[in-house]
Amino acid sequence: MAADYLLDGLNRPQIDAVTATGGPVVVLAGAGSGKTRVLTRRIAWRILQGHTDPKRVLTLTFTRKAASELRQRQQQLGLRDAVVAGTFHAVALTQLRERWHEKRTIPPTLIDSKVRFLSQLMGRNRGTDALEVMAEIDWARASLIEPNDYSAAAAAAGRTAPIEAASISELMEQFQREKRRKRIVDFDDLLMLATRDLKADADYAAAVRWRHRHFYIDEFQDVNPLQFQLLEQWLGDRNDLFVVGDPNQAIYGWNGADPRLLRAIASTADSKVIELRDNYRSTEQVLTVAGAALVSTSTAHSSNIQLGKGRPVSSGSNSPSEFSFDAPVDSGRGLIAHKPGGPLPSITSYGTDRAEADGIAQNILRSHSATTLWSDQAVLVRTNAQLVLIEQALTDARIPARVKSGPGLLGSAEVKAELKVLGRAGVDLVQVLEHLDERLANPTETITGIALDRHNNLAALSRLTHEYLTVDPLPNGPGLLAWIDTMESGALAANDDAVELVTFHGAKGLEWPTVHIGGLEDGFVPIVFAKTDGQLDEERRLLYVALTRAERELHLSWAMERTFGTNTMKRSVSPFMDAIELAISRLRPATASSTNWRRKITEARHQIAKIEPLDSERATTARASKDAIQELTEWRKRKARASQVPEHVILPERALRLIAEHQPVTSAQLASVSGLRASKLQRLGDEILTVLAECYPDER
Repeated sequence: MAADYLLDGLNRPQIDAVTATGGPVVVLAGAGSGKTRVLTRRIAWRILQGHTDPKRVLTLTFTRKAASELRQRQQQLGLRDAVVAGTFHAVALTQLRERWHEKRTIPPTLIDSKVRFLSQLMGRNRGTDALEVMAEIDWARASLIEPNDYSAAAAAAGRTAPIEAASISELMEQFQREKRRKRIVDFDDLLMLATRDLKADADYAAAVRWRHRHFYIDEFQDVNPLQFQLLEQWLGDRNDLFVVGDPNQAIYGWNGADPRLLRAIASTADSKVIELRDNYRSTEQVLTVAGAALVSTSTAHSSNIQLGKGRPVSSGSNSPSEFSFDAPVDSGRGLIAHKPGGPLPSITSYGTDRAEADGIAQNILRSHSATTLWSDQAVLVRTNAQLVLIEQALTDARIPARVKSGPGLLGSAEVKAELKVLGRAGVDLVQVLEHLDERLANPTETITGIALDRHNNLAALSRLTHEYLTVDPLPNGPGLLAWIDTMESGALAANDDAVELVTFHGAKGLEWPTVHIGGLEDGFVPIVFAKTDGQLDEERRLLYVALTRAERELHLSWAMERTFGTNTMKRSVSPFMDAIELAISRLRPATASSTNWRRKITEARHQIAKIEPLDSERATTARASKDAIQELTEWRKRKARASQVPEHVILPERALRLIAEHQPVTSAQLASVSGLRASKLQRLGDEILTVLAECYPDER
């Protein structure tokens, strides 16, 4: 038949998903199982078979980028008529604009900043973080929680509000009231208004349902109750619905997403559930370790949500683990790897967070070759603040890198606000920094949730500013901004060939041949404010998402000490690592040592500063450079002690070795050999050359 080419290259479960009849059809698609291919070919198949009118198709995604890519794939498959593809909010806004035009209603204004608008309403709570309060309001509205019910719902969900629950409820009501008074709407209002119009007018609802008859939804585990409510109105009493999702990648519960909704549809009496377990992305080694991250995910409560008109959802005893693709090792329920076997994932402990950052840089250098790209590798961490040291270490090692997810540390609102003060001409940097450190050391309230992320971001800024004060003899505000600007990602990555620095959340949907995951410590993984079973389960799924981004190589690490601002704290390894270590031990050949890696911590401490071995050319000059290494090391130690900073800040180990090996005579040669930034060369270059000259006075 004309559409048979769409089945080329598909495995049996994928073919079943593309050609399934009836509805709803639920595709539980494990990581790397080709869900986007199935979704796009399903749409094309039904259109070319004459079962679907392309003008009546509505495909819902969660980003504009995903919608655009889906339309492009449809065109590549030979569809002449583009189907409607967009986000829930975009489709709702289009619907509302037509409705307003039809009723000759002046459209309300879309709010430009919810946080700024809310901050003007906070009154006695004005000193509280408005962003964190807004996050609570957004969560409640996405979860269809009324203001009076917020306190009980937040307690049941294990959420820690920045202010009293009663005050959150009051602000929820005031926020909505003031928006109505000023005829302002936000994105959640678009969903609410679109749902209200459909419920209020049966004729209008029938017209909308006539236009949108065939529904396709990607990443359904990320749907929240507010979006689900609108979907129910769009569907009416019909079941022409095709959804794709993975309960193991449900990582947005903090924002209102409810993976039980995926189970709700799968549990309807007339639904057809198809599982995709064949993984085409990762090796068996990577998948086994990723599956171990989910080993103790607890059972969630069943859902009593209803789908469509008069069709109750079963609330039986089946738990979401029925749809878990990577259950405990050897359970037989894991994903099936179709890639050739690869190397065992590695686990490394480091003495400090700086040593970990340097170690990651060294691993990246070892994994890079003339036949690979820098962009074949990525570094993943739990929070944006963790990326600062890693980006600095990569820059010092002359590895092109860029922050992939979100604005990064320097783009966060709290850091930009602080830099407005620190960066002023004539500012007393020391005094302002002392005030910042005082605020960080003595918070006015318990730090949880978004406030913790903001606190860590400011702590990272404090550390950067302290480092600047030690390297600039005449520190000032504009100088600080210029110095920080040199650390912005992309300075070395003028093209797309750069190592990606990404948070776990930002990595979702992406993949790389080699992945380095850092900061696997209790407090980051799981995050410190995750307390309930549900929150801990989501943290496990988040780690699973990070692990399954790797195609072949996977390197895991953590630090025994980490510095936050001016405070250095002891750290312990993530409790999730026990199952991961067990999984790796089972992957080793029977003859390999199975000694618990925790017993090697003492040995690891002595290897932290170890750099990669010299190649044969360097080995011939190793003896000649031994004295220079010793003298440069002593000079660096004195300089670091005088400046009260770690030695790495003065001169990275790799740069020190290269300088000692090549023994440059001029500033230009020093710049070429060491890879140091111009600002550091200007401050320290003469001293370095003097140390070398004193080592070899007869050769100069």
